[in-house]
Amino acid sequence: MRGAVLELPTGRRMLRQSTLWRQGDKLLILAATFLTAFGLVMVFSASEVQGVIAFHNAAYFFERQLIWLGLGLGLLWVAAHLDYHRLRPLVAPVAIGCMALLVMVLLPHFGVEANGARRWLQLGPISMQPAEFAKVGGLLVMALWLERRRDRIASLEDGVVPFLALMALVTGLIMLERDLGTTLIVAAIFLSQFLVAGGRKRHFLMLGLVVALSVFVFIRMEPYRLQRIMAFLNPWADPLNTGFQSIQSILALGSGGIFGVGLGQSIQKYQWLPFAHTDFIFAIIGEETGLLGTTAVLSGFALFAYRGYRVALKAPDAFGSLVACGITTWIAFQALINVAAVTVTLPTTGIPLPFISYGGSSLAITLLSVGILMNVAMQGEKVGWIRHASVDLGRRYGRTPVSSDRGRPGAVAQRS
Repeated sequence: MRGAVLELPTGRRMLRQSTLWRQGDKLLILAATFLTAFGLVMVFSASEVQGVIAFHNAAYFFERQLIWLGLGLGLLWVAAHLDYHRLRPLVAPVAIGCMALLVMVLLPHFGVEANGARRWLQLGPISMQPAEFAKVGGLLVMALWLERRRDRIASLEDGVVPFLALMALVTGLIMLERDLGTTLIVAAIFLSQFLVAGGRKRHFLMLGLVVALSVFVFIRMEPYRLQRIMAFLNPWADPLNTGFQSIQSILALGSGGIFGVGLGQSIQKYQWLPFAHTDFIFAIIGEETGLLGTTAVLSGFALFAYRGYRVALKAPDAFGSLVACGITTWIAFQALINVAAVTVTLPTTGIPLPFISYGGSSLAITLLSVGILMNVAMQGEKVGWIRHASVDLGRRYGRTPVSSDRGRPGAVAQRS
């Protein structure tokens, strides 16, 4: 046509036209995007020295993280555009697959042992952590199981005991890998889902006591865990051995001050702070970006947690509410534990900081779960506020009066 101008859509216009951006939770998307992008920058900065020493390539870890990020973004896009209700028939195969991977990692020639723990599964050139798959697989299984037992969850015999048995099965397999940190995270996910499903407050406290006693027993079983407790209580008692990592972490955070020493200018990453690009990357963030950088990261996780639990409240059915609650608790609790360990508020656990720490399978699975959360958010915006979450606050009945059938497409039309 004469005078017609071919106008290419700009990035802002493409963003506006995106279904995910238009119908999804924008603040949730922005929080996940900020944390992932900032994490990519910090992985390069924190790992360049280790890359040069081990592989003669300063960008070695950055390049691999970038590949996994591409895979994770693909999984996020698929999960965000796939109706989460279609995950129901996949729960059983996913559960069987996760259990098989957790068993395989314990077998010789499959599992890789490092630092006294057997957490990695080597399949040809690909290595992965089955426990990361168990997080998302376990929360899906528990969400479906709790949804189907909502009328019996307040019962000790029919609700609490079977729930405890299921939680013990999953956490027990992870504990065999000698991974106490991930075991605690999975237990926190299941307990949060139990509470949201309508579990009684006294039963929740009882389950929490069982978890606490189990943790005490696990600590007493392994001498190195007790050493970590002692190093946490007084790192300076053995500053060159058990307390070395904690001391170097505090030095990194303290030397950053308010504004930091500048990106790429860290001293601790020069072989002073062990695992600087994985478990202790938050210390490098504090050193290079200071209080402003650490506050921005903590604010990002706080915003993610707030919007995630808001999605759980607005989910169109109980299954979506339980899934959203599990994903949000997983990411928020894991971030809390990691930051607490880096700041020597809790003993070292050896778990990564979500979105930010180097780790391919961890990043990809986290982004996959965020995609599921975004799909729940998009469907919740269409339906509106329907509170399926039901926390026992001491009332006579601990379950929600809202029927789970309200998530059906026809239910919305009937109400209108």
